[in-house]
Amino acid sequence: MTTQFDITGMTCAACSGRIEKVLSRREGVQSAAVNLATMQATVTYEGITAQDVIATVVSLGYGASVHTDRPTLRQREEKRARVELIVAAVLSFPLLLGMILMPFGWEWTAFLHNPYFQFALATPVQFLIGWRFYKHAFLALRHGSATMDVLVAMGTSAAYFYSVYLTFFAHAGHAGHGGMTVYYEASAVVITLVLLGKRLEGRAKARTADAVRRLVGLQAMTAFVLRDGRELEVPLHEVSVGDTVVVRPGQKVPVDGVIREGASALEESTLTGESLPVDKGVGDSVFGGTLNTTGLLYIEATAVGVDSMLSRIIRMVEQAQGSKAPIQAAADRVAAVFVPAVLGIALLTFAGWMIADGEVERALVNAVSVLVIACPCSLGLATPTAIMVGTGLGARFGILIKGGETLQTLSGVNAVVLDKTGTLTEGRPALTDLRPAGVTGEELLRLTASLQNASEHPLAKAVVAAWEGELAPVSEFCAVTAMGVTGVVEGRRLAVGKPALLEKEGAVVDAGAVSALEEEGKTVMAVACDGVYIGCLAVADRLRDTSPDAVARLRALGAEVWMLTGDNERTAAAVAKAAGIDRVAAQCLPRDKADAVARLRQEGRTVAMIGDGINDAPALAAADVGMAMGGGTDVAVESGDVVLMAGDLRRAADAISLSRRTMRKIRQNLFWAFFYNSVGIPLAAFGLLSPVVAGAAMAFSSVSVVTNSLLLRRWKPKEVKKE
Repeated sequence: MTTQFDITGMTCAACSGRIEKVLSRREGVQSAAVNLATMQATVTYEGITAQDVIATVVSLGYGASVHTDRPTLRQREEKRARVELIVAAVLSFPLLLGMILMPFGWEWTAFLHNPYFQFALATPVQFLIGWRFYKHAFLALRHGSATMDVLVAMGTSAAYFYSVYLTFFAHAGHAGHGGMTVYYEASAVVITLVLLGKRLEGRAKARTADAVRRLVGLQAMTAFVLRDGRELEVPLHEVSVGDTVVVRPGQKVPVDGVIREGASALEESTLTGESLPVDKGVGDSVFGGTLNTTGLLYIEATAVGVDSMLSRIIRMVEQAQGSKAPIQAAADRVAAVFVPAVLGIALLTFAGWMIADGEVERALVNAVSVLVIACPCSLGLATPTAIMVGTGLGARFGILIKGGETLQTLSGVNAVVLDKTGTLTEGRPALTDLRPAGVTGEELLRLTASLQNASEHPLAKAVVAAWEGELAPVSEFCAVTAMGVTGVVEGRRLAVGKPALLEKEGAVVDAGAVSALEEEGKTVMAVACDGVYIGCLAVADRLRDTSPDAVARLRALGAEVWMLTGDNERTAAAVAKAAGIDRVAAQCLPRDKADAVARLRQEGRTVAMIGDGINDAPALAAADVGMAMGGGTDVAVESGDVVLMAGDLRRAADAISLSRRTMRKIRQNLFWAFFYNSVGIPLAAFGLLSPVVAGAAMAFSSVSVVTNSLLLRRWKPKEVKKE
């Protein structure tokens, strides 16, 4: 069983790493992943309960609850943190003001420098507001690990207790007048700055989760349902599958369902990212969270609540945002040894300064600065915050990326394999040409459609759909396997199909007309009436209008493009030429497509396979990244590592572009996280940073990483002109 838990109390990557390590070692736990950005743990377990998992986390000093309990637990923690920050700021401000005004020597500021006054202000900050650092530091050390709390507790305690010693035991009662200096402001202000940094970081992280909140906000709260001949407004959770739901113009569709009466244009951008409304009529599927714009609809509910498409998308985005990318492994390894290494550097700093000049104060202050400036928070946030923004942004534009690993792999794609039917083409045959001989085109189509109306073949349905008039009755209908159909219409014997079928009827087919249409990659049906050839019709699965542009975009991203299809070579060549593809393989079975993908991977390429998610499963699974063309269908959401909800191939290029932009942000974040600590720690060790400045730098380092991730929100798909 896999469950998501909300974790409270984590302050840095070492915290998340410790929880993950302990959970992974617990009996009954098969896997555990803890995400510092989302403050969540995803745990797979067997033979134990969720409460056992929660108890393990609590034993480490953190709070935990099953994901559904998040609002109460998280809001309670945020409220307490806000109050603590306000109290700490009020008490610390006079200490900071005294430090700032000290060089001026103004007499009216003398009370600010009084050590007893400073002791009275700093003590509540150190032990009441700062108790959390002591608690978590103790629990961390007890379990053999070290976190940011250890650094803060040790650094501020050193400054505080040294100041207490000077105040009460070294005759420093007149410190500031007698030349002795205390460091209460270092301890109190550093704690306040850490809390401020965490507050700002939390608010910034909350913005990275905007996508999920936006999706949740799309859900309707109530629905109008027909029951016993009356229309009732009921809470959404009381709607059942099979209920008839009434949706008026301007209302949200509350459930997934099928239109039983009415027609309208629905705004489906919430699911697909496409802003243009989609016309829907009787028999068409609709999805909860979309907007009915024009007509009155009566919808039979087919999925409600957690089973709806929108709910499934929300779960998918949450899981993706809580996942890890492989690039994060390096940061996790550094975070695991970071705090012990910093403690060692602080001890060396103290010892070095004692040897250099023998001044305890200078040695202590510099060691405290090292402890305070070092923080693995930015390392822990570098990857997950960017993944949260990137996957959330993708969902906003109808690109569902199912995890951090997929995101990273997608960014390196240099070969794209396309299915033809339903991917490059519309996926449904349509009548394209009429070539009458001896009759009008209208008469040719009417007779053919009347006969084909008795057939279930997709090509026959395409012909019937093209005729908008009344159909004549058919008798003596017969389907000739792999050849065509025959029957009697209005007393005349018709034959529709391959030229060979008509020849059996004694008709002479215009071979030139048939050949010309076949050269264009179309399926041709010749027609004979009472043994006389009266023309031919051509049916084709039309190329999507967006396919040539999509192929051009993929090439512009540096990707080689292949097309694999089960169609004959002539049709495949015609479609590929129209789409701008010069690498084609025709007459491919599903297994052949998977083998072709595997060969490309063996040649060293990173391959994305794009299909309709129905009959391309082997090839999608064989690729480094499987991308399913969605069109808002259930089957697409379940297949592929990436789902293009709009069924628009251009979104594939957008997905690659977004993944590359996201990975660029991750690399920037990791660079600055490593650079910050690489530069900051030596500066502190050499006495170039005071504890207060070091505390401020540490507090805002993680904020800068999260802010850089948020800049990713500027990305937009190429064709989208506005938010």
